[in-house]
Amino acid sequence: MRSRLSFILRYFVLLVVIFILQKPLFMLFAGEGQVFSASDCLSVMYHGLAMDLSTAAYVSVIPWIVALVSLFIKLNPRKVLRPYHIIAALVLSLIFISDISLYPFWQFKLDASVFLYLDSPGEATASVSTGYLIIRILAVAAYAVVIYALLNRTTPKSFGVQEERRRKITAPLIAVILAGGLIFLAMRGGVKESVMNVGRAYFCDRQFLNHSAVNPAFSLFSSIGKSKDFSSQYRFTSKEKTEVYFGSFYNQGRDTSLSIRLLNTIKPNVLIIEMESFGSTYTDPQIQGYSRETVAPNWWRIAGEGVLFNNLWCNSYRTDRGTVSIFSGYPAFPKTSLMKQPKVVEKLPRLAEAFLNEGYSTHFLYGGDINFTNTKGYLITNGFRNLVADTDFTHKEQKSNKWGVDDAITFRFLAQQLQNLESPWFYGFLTLSSHEPFDVPEKLLDDKVLNSAAYTDRCLGMLIDSLKNSLVWDNLLVVILPDHNMLYRQSYSPEYFKNRMIWTGGAISATGTEINTIMNQSDVAATLLAQLGMSIEDFPLSRNILSPSYTAPSAFCCYNNGFVLADSLVAFTYDLDKMQDSGPEEKETLGKALLQTLYDGLGALTH
Repeated sequence: MRSRLSFILRYFVLLVVIFILQKPLFMLFAGEGQVFSASDCLSVMYHGLAMDLSTAAYVSVIPWIVALVSLFIKLNPRKVLRPYHIIAALVLSLIFISDISLYPFWQFKLDASVFLYLDSPGEATASVSTGYLIIRILAVAAYAVVIYALLNRTTPKSFGVQEERRRKITAPLIAVILAGGLIFLAMRGGVKESVMNVGRAYFCDRQFLNHSAVNPAFSLFSSIGKSKDFSSQYRFTSKEKTEVYFGSFYNQGRDTSLSIRLLNTIKPNVLIIEMESFGSTYTDPQIQGYSRETVAPNWWRIAGEGVLFNNLWCNSYRTDRGTVSIFSGYPAFPKTSLMKQPKVVEKLPRLAEAFLNEGYSTHFLYGGDINFTNTKGYLITNGFRNLVADTDFTHKEQKSNKWGVDDAITFRFLAQQLQNLESPWFYGFLTLSSHEPFDVPEKLLDDKVLNSAAYTDRCLGMLIDSLKNSLVWDNLLVVILPDHNMLYRQSYSPEYFKNRMIWTGGAISATGTEINTIMNQSDVAATLLAQLGMSIEDFPLSRNILSPSYTAPSAFCCYNNGFVLADSLVAFTYDLDKMQDSGPEEKETLGKALLQTLYDGLGALTH
């Protein structure tokens, strides 16, 4: 006889141990040609532990319910849970063996895309022998028997004498409820804003080790609903017609020739500052009489000293979308986030990796929870080798803002760190204070929203001034742009997506220049690489807007239920729910063609 709390804990720990021991087995059997050490194996187990805890918590929910119900109804837990144990053992065994078996072919963790092949099992198994399949089936059966036996053995036949009086139930009830609370916390991955996601297990530049750390059951079930047949969505016309339109839009600016050279060196240190919500709402406010010099005086001062891109159109309306557009040179989509899909992330272009290949060290700083929306997994895959996030700061600093470490602290940290980096380096920095709830430690303006922007602007000005007075400045290129605009007393109109970007630093030769060419955030990658004399071949949907071949400037932006298309003549919004637009018919046709072809490409990325 055992107590209910003891049962729940033993059950949970058993599952965690099973998942931990799966990792070296995965590395051994799925790592064909991979060389790894005992230290690698320990790192995999350590970094995958949080996900194992989460998965074990999900599996433990039904036993927890049985333990709770047993306080009020006399039952035999082992007998009641036997069918559940059979199902759980078979599912966990099938997932693990399938993951080991498919990884050498797929090179990604098991996810919901496996279900796409169930309707044609003959084709799915055509490339393997009958003996191969028989061995896997026997392995599934044997492993399921082991899991079942362990789960069954851990489950008692009875929890002891059934309490007859309510006062005797109180203590066990409280214990079981507290255990349920801990299970819930483990399921979501802790108490932070972000919930458990696959990217949290990523920890190094070797994808095989990152994949080894991912729990296959979590990977599979978390991808259900996310893995869709994207190539069947947004069908408007024939593929032949859409490809013609798509080519006219994205095939320009596909070379590294320059109509204007902005830099005085080809290998500067590069700092990209991705400013939270710092779009035209902040840099050109039309709110309550505030002027741009009042809200963002430092931003405009810096713009006047460098190169101002007046026609940068953000690809989307959320940070996870904007980050992918900037650092992968890839467009955004109306109803899906590429960053949240690990398999897609691994196939996206990688700006940080392009710099790695040129001998740059790569760094990224974000004062918030870097696990949010799979950001950590995306950044590591993109090529960032040195990540600094909220947990690298003191507990007090981590609580200085609702989202994490306040901008004043991270800007100051950045200014100090850049002094000590060995050139050349490529650095990404995402700010956070100018985001709802807009709580900042200083009051510069009466309007709370604009006050947060003024505060971040002040931090930006102090950073740039600090860098100017250091040895870093002479060989530095700073790119300052928003992740998206701040939706504040506006609607999803073309004006919402139209924003600005600054290039500054001692590496700039064309100071005081304004560039009015229409461009997307996704064009920053190719435009930057071209200025540095680096290849843009790996960024097929990013355009070098300073190339003479960029002859029809345009921008394509997506939001939750529509798209915005802009060129030098017109900018309009098309609502995909209402199927209504505010522009010429030919522009509607172009926008639909772009959207359909992008989803065709996304469908290819998920297979």
